[in-house]
Formats: sequence, C-alpha cells, structure tokens
Amino acid sequence: MIFIVVKFPVKPDWADRWPELTRSFTEATRAEPGNLWFDWSRSLEDPNEYVLVEAFADDGAEAHVKRGHFQQAMTDMLPALSETPRIISRQIDGDAWDRMGELQVG
Repeated sequence: MIFIVVKFPVKPDWADRWPELTRSFTEATRAEPGNLWFDWSRSLEDPNEYVLVEAFADDGAEAHVKRGHFQQAMTDMLPALSETPRIISRQIDGDAWDRMGELQVG
C-alpha cells in the first residue's frame, strides 16, 4: 500500500473552517476505488495545523492525484494555507492498520 501523511499549515482565520472546506474532497476520496482510509486530525500543539493520514492500494495513489476532485481541492485549499504542506509518502507492506504489540487492552 501507499501510506501518506500530510501536514497542512492553515491560516488562523481558516482553522475552524478547514473541515468544511475539505469535506467534499474527503468524501470523494473515501469513495475512490483503492482508497483504504483518509483521516483528518487537528494538531494538539498547533491548532492551525491539520494532519491527513491516508492510504491507497498500490495502484490507487497515482489515480487519486489525477482525479478532478483532487485538482479542485488543490485550488480550494490554497487560499487557506499559510505555507506549503509537508508530506511523507511511502510504499509499505500491508493493507490495514495492525494492532499495537506494546499496549494491549483487555
């Protein structure tokens, strides 16, 4: 799978509106064939930073960036960003989250 983490630095006046700004992009991406997950979080240290954790089947990420909703989201997000997002994108083994071995519940 392709595992991707992106940090989006958002202008303070957009921070509370970010979930709504990205809603249609999120919904469309989650519906794509090959998308395994597409999850947003807000940083606890910086309320103006959102973190996107996403994964695609091996052939899904390339198709993702060519889709119309991806291109539209890049345009829509630009005015809300304070700087260029930072990304880590890697191909890794697996197709789902594993259970943490160091901490077991129950």
